[in-house]
Amino acid sequence: MSEVFEGYERRYCELSANLSKKCTASGALNGEQKKQKLSEVKAGLEDAEALIRKMDLDARDRQPNVKAMLLAKLREYKSDLNNLKSEVKRIASGNLNPSARDELLESGMADALTASANQRSRLMTTTERLNQSSDRIKDSRRTMLETEELGVSILQDLHSQRQSLLHANDTLHGMDDNIGKSKRILSNMSKGMSRNKWIVGIIISLLIAIVVVLYLKLAK
Repeated sequence: MSEVFEGYERRYCELSANLSKKCTASGALNGEQKKQKLSEVKAGLEDAEALIRKMDLDARDRQPNVKAMLLAKLREYKSDLNNLKSEVKRIASGNLNPSARDELLESGMADALTASANQRSRLMTTTERLNQSSDRIKDSRRTMLETEELGVSILQDLHSQRQSLLHANDTLHGMDDNIGKSKRILSNMSKGMSRNKWIVGIIISLLIAIVVVLYLKLAK
């Protein structure tokens, strides 16, 4: 149900109950006091009509199934408002004799008690719906917070994994550099060994030549 409609509904129920009490009280008054009380009631009736118009506009903007339910409640409130207007007209007429006024007062008190009971029942139902809506909102907020915490945890895990991958990538680059250096060292060592082989060969050749020369000299 629309939260906007429920807000208007709650305000109307409170206003209607208050107007019923004022109607009952004004029935027992005379003169200026009665006029002042009726003036307050009429001002309240205008406020009640404004609330009903707002409820009507809000109800007609809803989905068909919700709209039908709200309009049914609205008809009940319009009937309640018409009863209040009729009550005000009866009280405002100045030709009531004392017995009629007493009868009106008793009737008004009975109607006010009935109206108050009905309004109280509607208010309790409305309050219960508002509490249920509040509980649903709290549950949704709690779920949203839990989802947000889960999202933050996942992001932190992803960030940690990214850092690990970057570290592994840096390690691989370092290993690649070390392998490159090792290849260059081995290549240089290989070249050095080749040069050493030539030097050893030359030395051996010189030694052989010296031995041959010495042998020839001794042979003579």
